Amino acid sequence: MSGHINIGLFVVHKGCPNMCSFCNQRQITGEEREITPADVDLAVRTSLASSGAEAGAEIAFFGGSFTMIDRGSMISLLEAAYAHVKNGSVSGIRISTRPDGIDDEICALLKQYGVTAVELGAQSMDDRVLSLNRRGHTAKQVEDASECIKKHGFELGLQMMTGLYGSTDEDSIETASKIIALSPGTVRIYPTVVLRGTELDRLMQEGSFIPRDVEQSVELCSKLIPMFENAGIKVIRVGLHSGGGVEENMTGGAYHPAFRELCEGRIYRNAAEKELNALPRGGYTVAVGRGMVSRMAGQRKCNLAYFESKGYSLRIVQDESLKKYEVKVR
Repeated sequence: MSGHINIGLFVVHKGCPNMCSFCNQRQITGEEREITPADVDLAVRTSLASSGAEAGAEIAFFGGSFTMIDRGSMISLLEAAYAHVKNGSVSGIRISTRPDGIDDEICALLKQYGVTAVELGAQSMDDRVLSLNRRGHTAKQVEDASECIKKHGFELGLQMMTGLYGSTDEDSIETASKIIALSPGTVRIYPTVVLRGTELDRLMQEGSFIPRDVEQSVELCSKLIPMFENAGIKVIRVGLHSGGGVEENMTGGAYHPAFRELCEGRIYRNAAEKELNALPRGGYTVAVGRGMVSRMAGQRKCNLAYFESKGYSLRIVQDESLKKYEVKVR
């Protein structure tokens, strides 16, 4: 296969025991009806036909609390997906669920149907933040569920959010540290986006909640990404996907269609600035690792413009000896 493919199927809100402050899932997915086994078959056939992919793609049940939907419905979806694992069309199944939707019995059932990875929506490891945002679970439940998932041999994925109601940059950094301690294989970072009709939207309208904007969130996430990557944890998503009604239904918060690109550019900007601050204004050559010249320049060359405004004229070159995010000023 030329590249990894997720055949994504979104499970709508049904099954989730509560409504979190940020959640209006129909706005995120654009979906209102429940998916069926026939939808699973169609999604696999369509994806493999359009991509020309060989075996290696994974079916991914995202968007809800997969293990908390009606048990019969869950099993019917797993059976439909597992048929494609058994015939070699796909290599495995990923599911996304809540920490309080995992136990030994559920894990054994998921294993039986070829599930290979389980992602948990941890969102925060601060009980105060979890309570304020009506998550309905504790940080301890995230820890227990993570250990259960790893014990049963699944790849563990954890999702965190920044900028939630009552959250600070400091507790987000602490959440990242606690997630790292759980040794997941993958992490997703979602800066809070306020959607119309949510509790966060109401709090924002009444002035009780001021959401972080893109600039603030980029600066924070530029610190979080290296924390995970330096710990050997793959960051597979930063920021909400474009489409699905997000742009039309957001009322505030940190959304940008190229959010990760902004964050990686900021990592390079901060690294270069640390070195340039000790040097007089003028022209310099900045060396970065292989394939990272555009990241150092920034989206639409915003980093070059930033340094120009500070009195530095930069020429960016590639140096194969440098690692990712490593910068050398000459």
